[in-house]
Amino acid sequence: MYEEDNIQGELLLVQAELDDIQGQISALIDRQEELYERESQLKAMLEVSKASNNTINNTPSVGPKDWSGSFLWDSRADDVRFNVFGISSYRQNQREIINAIMSGRDVLVIMAAGGGKSLCYQLPAVLHDGITLVVSPLLSLIQDQVMGLAALGIQAYMLASTTNKEVEKFVYKALDKGEGELKILYVTPEKISKSKRFMSKLEKCHHAGRLSLIAIDEAHCCSQWGHDFRPDYKNLGILKVQFPSVPMIALTATATSKVQIDLIEMLHIPRCVKFVSTINRPNLFYKVFEKSPVGKVVIDEIANFISESYPNNESGIVYCFSRKECEQVAKELSERGILADYYHADMDVISREKVHMRWSKSKLQVIVGTVAFGMGINKPDVRFVIHHSLSKSMETYYQESGRAGRDGLPSECILYYRPGDVPRQSSMVFYENCGLQNLYDIVRYCQSKRSCRRGAFFRHFGEAAQDCNGMCDNCTSSLELKEIDATHHTKIIVSLLHDIQLNDQRATLLQLVDKFKAKWKDLGCSNESIDLKKEGIEQLVVQLILDRVLKEEFQHTAYATNAYVALGPLWKPALQGNRPVKLSVAFHSQDKGSGSKRTKRNQMSNLEAKLDDLRRELSSSNGGVFPHAVLSAQQISLLNRQKPTTVAELEKLIGKVKTGKYGSAIIELMLLHVDSEVAGGKACASKRQKKDKKDVICVESSEEEDV
Repeated sequence: MYEEDNIQGELLLVQAELDDIQGQISALIDRQEELYERESQLKAMLEVSKASNNTINNTPSVGPKDWSGSFLWDSRADDVRFNVFGISSYRQNQREIINAIMSGRDVLVIMAAGGGKSLCYQLPAVLHDGITLVVSPLLSLIQDQVMGLAALGIQAYMLASTTNKEVEKFVYKALDKGEGELKILYVTPEKISKSKRFMSKLEKCHHAGRLSLIAIDEAHCCSQWGHDFRPDYKNLGILKVQFPSVPMIALTATATSKVQIDLIEMLHIPRCVKFVSTINRPNLFYKVFEKSPVGKVVIDEIANFISESYPNNESGIVYCFSRKECEQVAKELSERGILADYYHADMDVISREKVHMRWSKSKLQVIVGTVAFGMGINKPDVRFVIHHSLSKSMETYYQESGRAGRDGLPSECILYYRPGDVPRQSSMVFYENCGLQNLYDIVRYCQSKRSCRRGAFFRHFGEAAQDCNGMCDNCTSSLELKEIDATHHTKIIVSLLHDIQLNDQRATLLQLVDKFKAKWKDLGCSNESIDLKKEGIEQLVVQLILDRVLKEEFQHTAYATNAYVALGPLWKPALQGNRPVKLSVAFHSQDKGSGSKRTKRNQMSNLEAKLDDLRRELSSSNGGVFPHAVLSAQQISLLNRQKPTTVAELEKLIGKVKTGKYGSAIIELMLLHVDSEVAGGKACASKRQKKDKKDVICVESSEEEDV
């Protein structure tokens, strides 16, 4: 009998290994098919490249190493950068990208949010004589950009469903006949794919030699492998086909190598110069909070965090899973004293725009949105981004959290996670390309209690790791972790699922957890050292899904798609206890230093507070331009340090355009502040003299007494 058990046990192990090998073979065959397909694509691209080489001038192309060299337009570019845009120096790769565009090359830019992508096409647009066409996916982003450029005196317009007839007429005349001042024109991709009238006018503009540059913003939307694929973006390749001599720049914050190849092919830019900047955002603090199963508790925690950490009404975003959840969270935050409103795709355009404008002008502290909100938002002073629930991939989370701190100042990215949220998200993404794989990557990020959060991004995007510098919870927390041997727990879970499937039944995550708790109690396994709370059991089940001991299966109903837990490819060794399972459970966490960073950040000097108030006043009195377009956070900090009191001094700090528009008000404030400092200094000196006199008299009297 004993020998039979041994044979049976070994047989199960062999079968499990065979299953595993079969899975590997299937994966290799899939990969082989992908490589064959890619091989044929690359051969086709090579032919296109050879053909385009024959049509290009015989002048040798400038190599990437030369883009940082000297060019004819350097002095003009520096003048526009500083005096028009008010930017004191280029960020990483900006100058090189601008030089490549000005040299007539197509360019692909992968640059983290806050890296300054917009300047890469806006500055060449000002330097060029013609019109720059910018394709951007969201009206809110376009409105931000157009308003900001108008404040700088740059003739920028948009063509969209909300554009009034007068502006539309002006734009079409400018395209058709070159009448009127038009430097930058923003459109949505729908305008390219669905408006014959627009494409006809653009054709005339090109034939007249007035189309100087095409910019595709948020270019990852072109690729079906991207995290935010949009069908209308697929048609943008027509632009390079119709206007082959016009340089094109495609920009995105994130793109894996697969997405980059897809973009180059879809946009027909095989000879583009590629600039890839680091994905690291050193000013962002990443943190994962354990999410309570009680909704009210989660809202209380978010409201307390915002009111305690950001009492000066600093701007933030809260992302939610659904539109209904957005409305509920915004309502409950408002009831707790937070200035919040919601934003989602079911709202009419005017209502959405109203909420967006209020938030952009800091009249709302928090905007609660779905992923419909935020792509490429032009508000640099977002101090915190909170995810009320799980994001669907590492790329999506990187993009959404990256809307914080685009001004380079310290900001926080917080994700509320509970394993029970996984099936809700998986039932939405399982049909997408690599949907489950992408989701499980962000779940690993959340479940980890030891690994650096920032390191997870480096690994995902294939970039060499950099030091976190204590800017994530796992690197700055003193965490009391307990390693529990969950091998026996796993055997019970697998056994339960095996029995369920033998009876042609199914179990959701929550049903499986309840069955496990009942079984654990029946078996008399209760032991304080190895007992798990409900959240711990959920965490274990999700870990087993990630480790392929279990898997998720999905079933459609008339009203929803349900996610069920089933046996995965590696269930047999787990059932036999031949696959050890360890579960890390946190008992206590204590931050080491993040609190002090936050306190320091929230301390605003008297002058900085006055300048902040002034920029809000100036924004209201200058056509509703956003406060950050009047003075950026860096410029306020610079003015606070330098305290200029003349036009010449101010021009050196914020440039000629802003000095011309806002200089008199800024200098008036500076003079009042300097006078008050001087008066305050004299008062302090007078008090010190009086105190010194009193001290001297006391000493003299005591000496006389001694004599």
